[in-house]
Amino acid sequence: MIPRSLRELLDATHGQRQAEWQGRTLWLAREPWGELVVSLQGAQVLHFLTAPDAARQAPTTQPPEAGRATGASTAPDAARQAPATQQPETGQAAGASTASRSNASEADDSGLVPGGWLWVTPTPQQRPGAIRGGIPLCWPWFADEHTADESPDRSGPMHGPARLTDWHLDAVDEHEEGVELHLSPTQRLHSQLLVRAVVQANAKRLHVELISEHVGETPVKLTAALHSYLAVADVQGCRLTGLAGARYLDKRADFAEREQQGELGIRGPLDRIYHSNRPLVLDDGERQLTIAKQGSDSTVVWHPGDDLPADTSADAGRHFLCVESAFTRLDPVWLVPGAQHLLGTTLSRAESD
Repeated sequence: MIPRSLRELLDATHGQRQAEWQGRTLWLAREPWGELVVSLQGAQVLHFLTAPDAARQAPTTQPPEAGRATGASTAPDAARQAPATQQPETGQAAGASTASRSNASEADDSGLVPGGWLWVTPTPQQRPGAIRGGIPLCWPWFADEHTADESPDRSGPMHGPARLTDWHLDAVDEHEEGVELHLSPTQRLHSQLLVRAVVQANAKRLHVELISEHVGETPVKLTAALHSYLAVADVQGCRLTGLAGARYLDKRADFAEREQQGELGIRGPLDRIYHSNRPLVLDDGERQLTIAKQGSDSTVVWHPGDDLPADTSADAGRHFLCVESAFTRLDPVWLVPGAQHLLGTTLSRAESD
């Protein structure tokens, strides 16, 4: 679920391009496999929608010329060469174009347009603030842990500087089934660590990697998270399976350690760090997403309930749940000189969905 203004930018995109939105440079793609939006502030994925999902959302009364069947293809090269004045009916990604035309004018009271696996607030902060939503990169520390904070008084920004700084798009690797982006910060964020991000998208899944590399001389302790804001029909009706029996720290109870009894149903505010590396399934009653991960023994589940941040309205706030692949105080990484660590998250449709 994304703001109407971002949906309009996607509707005007044929193939791939860069555009400005809310003071940030975005990389946008609408291709036969689906849609992807990445902000170059923070290398932050803001939107992902597969062509099969778009076809599910398309109105059944739409004429075939405007709503092509899933699998009908528009050549990516032709789409990228289409002039900016081209009408939506031609040169668009199969499947993805169907959902965008039907949904662009359907923002609800929250200001959000339905569609996509990720949620973005309709009222984002201006720069230098971060965009709430999508998949922010929390590095080289998570929350207020400041594990690798080099400032004299350890007063660096919440979740570290990676999500606030500009990143460079180093490479775009294309193929028929999808795209792979490689990104790196435009400035050094730590004296001993380098970081880069990889985003892979196709008609079946979204995969994001955050890769830390030690190029210094002394070990560094770090924490990090892929702070995924997943779009849901209503957070109070969500069920997250795969955490039964897992131990967790309850941040709302001064980090008290507890055990998850049964599967997790979302019924109110929560902020928990689960000690778990299992894949999960998020079911909101309308869609089931599998959330897998790599290089992570912490799973963070967060929703503030009615105590929403200033940049999120009550209507918008009921449409997300954060399920984050992370390494935290439960499993910090000590990176030694010459070593690398890969933190990854993979979103896909659950097989039974």
